[in-house]
Amino acid sequence: MGRIMEWAARSNHLGGVPRKAVITAVGAFARAVANLCNKTTVHNADTLMTLVRSRPPGVPLITVSNHMSTLDDPVMWGGFKGLLSLDPELARWVLAAEDICFKNPVFSYIFRTAGKCIPITRGGGIYQEHMSEALERLKDGSWLHTFPEGKVFQEDVPIRRLKWGTASLIARCPVTPIVLPIIHRGFDEMMPEKYFYGRRPPLPLWNKNLRVVVGEPIEFDVPMMVETAVSASSGHVTAPPLQEAKWPVLSSPGQKLDETAQRYLYTALSEKIQSSLETLRLLAKRL
Repeated sequence: MGRIMEWAARSNHLGGVPRKAVITAVGAFARAVANLCNKTTVHNADTLMTLVRSRPPGVPLITVSNHMSTLDDPVMWGGFKGLLSLDPELARWVLAAEDICFKNPVFSYIFRTAGKCIPITRGGGIYQEHMSEALERLKDGSWLHTFPEGKVFQEDVPIRRLKWGTASLIARCPVTPIVLPIIHRGFDEMMPEKYFYGRRPPLPLWNKNLRVVVGEPIEFDVPMMVETAVSASSGHVTAPPLQEAKWPVLSSPGQKLDETAQRYLYTALSEKIQSSLETLRLLAKRL
């Protein structure tokens, strides 16, 4: 299947007017929910703001966070001071579930044009077409946000095993992205999954205490991790899962990674991200 309304995601679509208009409206909504309807506290905000505004040219940024509600994005950005949620140029790209955000042409157009959303098919694998689009955004040096747990979890439990999509983007990007962990709390109370007859409320609830905690960039020695993955996979044969075609060979400087080596690499990258998110989650509980 081709990319959904890719033309609408271009910054010059209709002169950029639809994107500016809707991002401004959505940003205003996020700030209202975060700061007027609820009380939002952001810790270590300057780290993210600095990376968004003044990281080295051509260096992509990936922010990763837990996923507590369907309104995590955009409301979590509304708690930041300045214009983080209002500036179309500074705004993040985000991986969004196709079955939720792209149900019909109207939704697809809105999320594509203004939301800077990249549709992801759950269960579609890390080499699905739109993951290539996400990789292109990173190659452009853009900011991409992901929810590597893959779905909403409202239980206050340790970070679950992460999907490999984020890890694959890190490994496949020519310039290793800066990866910044973020944990947020209280969003499950603002938009509970089972509020009335097992359904979400029609509007976000108010008078809740929301907290966003920004960590420090995660250090990755990708060349060393690649070497370790190739060494660990040597002589080990793993059959590809039935629901996914065999993966293409991944080229890294001086190395060729087959599917087995990639699985080792993506596991190692994901575990490091998971560990960082869990450490930050425990810190957020104490704040």
